Amino acid sequence: MTDFVHIALEPLGQVLEVQRGTPLQDVLFDYGVEFPCGGQGTCRGCRVKLLRGSLAVTPEEEQILTPDELSEGWRLACRGRADADLALEIEQWETVILGDNSTFEFTPREGLGVAVDLGTTTLVTQLVDLATGHVLGVRSAVNPQVVYGSDVMSRVQFSVKEGGARRLGEAIRGKTGELIGDLILHAAATAPVSEIVIVGNTVMHNLFCGIDVEPLSHVPFEPVRDGLEICRASDLGWQPAGDAEVRFLPCLGGFVGSDILGGVLATRMHESDALIGLVDLGTNGEIICGNRERMACASTAAGPAFEAGRISMGMRASTGAVTEVRVERGRLLCRVAGNVAPRGICGSGLVDAVAVGLDLGVIAPSGRLMAAGGAWTVAHPVAITQADVRELQLAKAAIAAGIRILLGRLGTSHSGVARLFLAGAFGNYVNRASASRIGLIDFPEEIVKPAGNTALLGAKLALFPTDAGDGDFVRIRQRIEHISLAAEPGFEDMYVEEMRFPGFSAG
Repeated sequence: MTDFVHIALEPLGQVLEVQRGTPLQDVLFDYGVEFPCGGQGTCRGCRVKLLRGSLAVTPEEEQILTPDELSEGWRLACRGRADADLALEIEQWETVILGDNSTFEFTPREGLGVAVDLGTTTLVTQLVDLATGHVLGVRSAVNPQVVYGSDVMSRVQFSVKEGGARRLGEAIRGKTGELIGDLILHAAATAPVSEIVIVGNTVMHNLFCGIDVEPLSHVPFEPVRDGLEICRASDLGWQPAGDAEVRFLPCLGGFVGSDILGGVLATRMHESDALIGLVDLGTNGEIICGNRERMACASTAAGPAFEAGRISMGMRASTGAVTEVRVERGRLLCRVAGNVAPRGICGSGLVDAVAVGLDLGVIAPSGRLMAAGGAWTVAHPVAITQADVRELQLAKAAIAAGIRILLGRLGTSHSGVARLFLAGAFGNYVNRASASRIGLIDFPEEIVKPAGNTALLGAKLALFPTDAGDGDFVRIRQRIEHISLAAEPGFEDMYVEEMRFPGFSAG
């Protein structure tokens, strides 16, 4: 018996040679298999079909998969090990990752700079000519930490295990360095990289910088350190970047990270006379509202529903995902990314589906799913379950209640907001009418604006500091009050109120 076995991946035509006993989770992520629950065996996101070989059925699979699915060969990749040669059917897809091509005013300087948006799900890097402001290259990837869970709390829980934090830190530093090296290699510029600016939420900040995240696993969820972190590219082993200075911008408090500070810079909230808001509806829901006088921010325990995590047939907004659901002339119509057969539903599709379900009476304002059999098929075989509706209710209630709390702290209400920006990929693609229909964003549609990747734009702006340098960040942070929603009086009552969907809306 040899120490190695082979895994054939169909229809990719790839054959992997791995050590006998290797967990499938360790090798299949790079080939398109997702692990939304971090490999805990509590979701269906990592399904693969056994074509040849043997994978014993585990108790978790008996709970998650139907008898018919098991007999057809479906298994959970997170439960399997390659103890002998296998042939598996998997589906690979391309992920849409949001970059930024905004123009902005700046003071020219010499050299090249790199802006990095280190998101929970995606990682985007841009190489910038600091003399012209032109973007010379873009590289993006799925955050390699996703294999350990789709949301920040899954990462925190994994990190407190023996060696977990080290693995997560090494994974993201390695991938970031790989993308930056690729940018530099393919750039048509000879000037050296002088600076790299990174933004991300607090968990990403701490894991990247090697800071203990254990305090983020329990109340009061306050990090050990969340300020500006500076090192050199050479310290990280990023040889192509030479001795460039690497700055991870400071977070704003709790789970509100420097990605939101980047959003403040991008929207110029800190310079605005009118009160504006910014909501990042990613796996970690972050909100900030205010103007040049005062700002308030908070993070919400929204969970990963907006990116379709913990949704029975959820997936990222990529090939095969139902991205839009609507009714035309009494018919239910869906748009599928990539113009292929549907294989799952992403966050924007889920919001549309629930909005349509409310109008059709398939979903009651209480959130009860009225469909026979406990599932509503929107595009065969993609169906919405009662648990899916509840996940979206929990997420939208957290965001809606958080907005109310922040506006109340600033002495105003929804009517006092001049403009609301929706940041990130989900915010860019979600149908604003659907978001309003389910009670997620209770603002007039005309003031709600998709803002693109404000975190990345903010990181680019930080490559061009003013004469005050990092003092800019200090002054901005001094004007921002971080609010812990869990400790805020009245939040729980608001949260319960916001769980309910609005009643029927004609038209």
